[in-house]
Amino acid sequence: MKQAFMLLMFLMALFQVGHLMLGYQAVYQVAYGAITLMAMMIAATFLWLFIVRATPLALGMAYSWAGAGFVMGWWWFYNLSGQPDWLSESPILFNFLPFYFVGAVLHFAVIHRSFGLHGAAFLLPIGGAVAVSAGIYILH
Repeated sequence: MKQAFMLLMFLMALFQVGHLMLGYQAVYQVAYGAITLMAMMIAATFLWLFIVRATPLALGMAYSWAGAGFVMGWWWFYNLSGQPDWLSESPILFNFLPFYFVGAVLHFAVIHRSFGLHGAAFLLPIGGAVAVSAGIYILH
């Protein structure tokens, strides 16, 4: 995994150099566009793995990566279109966030089962995350 860490360090440096040379918007637009497209390809791959029953986490990964692709794609499109007012608080985004939530629920369910547990206790971390987030919103 040393190569993965080195790749991470290289890309961090590359993004910063790109920012210095090309500016924020250029790096942002290219990076968000690329990761949006890659996320959708990965989601499709995990969906295929689920269909062929290759791994129990495949459906959770498909939903999670689709959520990443849709949400990042939303922000990519929003910025590409000049941040129009009609998109700034559009509820269309709320059609994409559930992909992430479903992916998370499926992941917690698989993690729960991997510990040999049964029942709905896997929903506790999800409820806890929503409660903490709501609490921070209320306090803010």
